[in-house]
Amino acid sequence: MTLDSLQLLFFKNYDEAALRLSPGLNCFIGDNGSGKTNLLDAIHYLSLTKSAITSSDALSIKQGADFFVVKGNFSLESDSEHETIQVSLRQGQKKTITHNKQPYERMADHIGRYPAVLISPYDTDLIRQSSEERRKYFDSLMAQLDHGFLELLISYNALLRQRNAVLKQGDRPSHGFDRDYLLALDEQLAPLGEQLTVLRAAFLEEYVPIFQRHYQQLADGREFVTLTYKTQLLGADFAHLLRYNERRDFALQRSTTGSHRDDFVFLMADQPVKSHASQGQQKSFAIALKLAQFEMLAAKQQQKPLLLLDDIFDRLDDKRIARLLELVADETFGQVFLTDTNLERTDLALARVSVPITRFRVHEGSVAPV
Repeated sequence: MTLDSLQLLFFKNYDEAALRLSPGLNCFIGDNGSGKTNLLDAIHYLSLTKSAITSSDALSIKQGADFFVVKGNFSLESDSEHETIQVSLRQGQKKTITHNKQPYERMADHIGRYPAVLISPYDTDLIRQSSEERRKYFDSLMAQLDHGFLELLISYNALLRQRNAVLKQGDRPSHGFDRDYLLALDEQLAPLGEQLTVLRAAFLEEYVPIFQRHYQQLADGREFVTLTYKTQLLGADFAHLLRYNERRDFALQRSTTGSHRDDFVFLMADQPVKSHASQGQQKSFAIALKLAQFEMLAAKQQQKPLLLLDDIFDRLDDKRIARLLELVADETFGQVFLTDTNLERTDLALARVSVPITRFRVHEGSVAPV
């Protein structure tokens, strides 16, 4: 799969941009703050219908404008025809995703069709931040691999929102509390949570060995790393847990047990990576997570995902950069998009790469081939 062209209109710091892209390596060169990462984020929108940087789509609209458009033309390995994806948003309205000018009935139908993997300086946030960030990361990966998992997750989250709304009303009849409704929600929620738990545990059995192999290659096999799945539900009766915690849930006005409380625990020599690993080890850990993601998506989709490498030369040491570029040179990856601040450094680093390279100069919201 390749992205042949990219068009932007009022997206972040761009008024307008149109790029013809290389099927090999695309390098965006410019100063910090010029808009390099925004180009990668536009590609992320085309793949996953959302920003990799901001939680609010409205923040992707250029200041002073009232809408944005991101459009891309794809070629698939299994199809000689081009496919056009467009993501657009107007202030105060719902985001729209179209495939060959036809809107999706649901955005979920798009997930997994045009996979992409982003490696960025902020990947170590997965290690340092809350369980919610790790859960979102793995759920997003699993959703691209298995549409059934995505449907299950959507249904679970919808029921969870309804249950939390009941909890916020209080448990007294004067507040409009309907216990039968709460029990009906619990009855629907319990089997979905148990299924999510089973699927997440099964996913890790496949993912962990791939992740460990990539880490050993990055770190020269000096440490043993792994990740484990922490859940209240594995082997438990979720319906019973919901009833047992009901009083506490009403007091806190939220559901305190369930799949939405799961975590993925990152370990090095059986100790938490967050507190016991060096910064370099944490970077290797985060990159290995993403390389395992790439490998699993490529195997499942039978096409290589787009690889987005953001600011790796400034933030990674020479050894880790060399390993990534070895994979690029070996054509392990397909189409690659890379940002950097220094063209000479980029050219020197890519001297051994034989794939076609297109270089773009980015300057204050404008982009043109070098």
